[in-house]
Amino acid sequence: MAQATRPNTAGGLFATDGKPHPVQDALLAVTLVLGVTSLVTALFQHLHLLSSWTGLVGILTGAYGQWISETTRERFGLILGLGASAIGFFLGMSNGGLFGGLFD
Repeated sequence: MAQATRPNTAGGLFATDGKPHPVQDALLAVTLVLGVTSLVTALFQHLHLLSSWTGLVGILTGAYGQWISETTRERFGLILGLGASAIGFFLGMSNGGLFGGLFD
């Protein structure tokens, strides 16, 4: 019954390697926050500057996070943040863009 005491580390969507990844976790958190901010502010037409800029920065941080990520858990969260950032960015761009209304 020795196998009953060993933890199952082989499967699962959120399987981790058991090591800390502070940089990747920070990028994951920043990407998720920027994605949610971009997506929520995209619902309001007059907040297109905030939506498009947070979306753009969220896309960039998420792409870098994907590049250096090491576990499936990190990649899963980064994809959610990237998707939200991209949708918010595109809606912000359609409502006025990165500089819309600043130089009129």
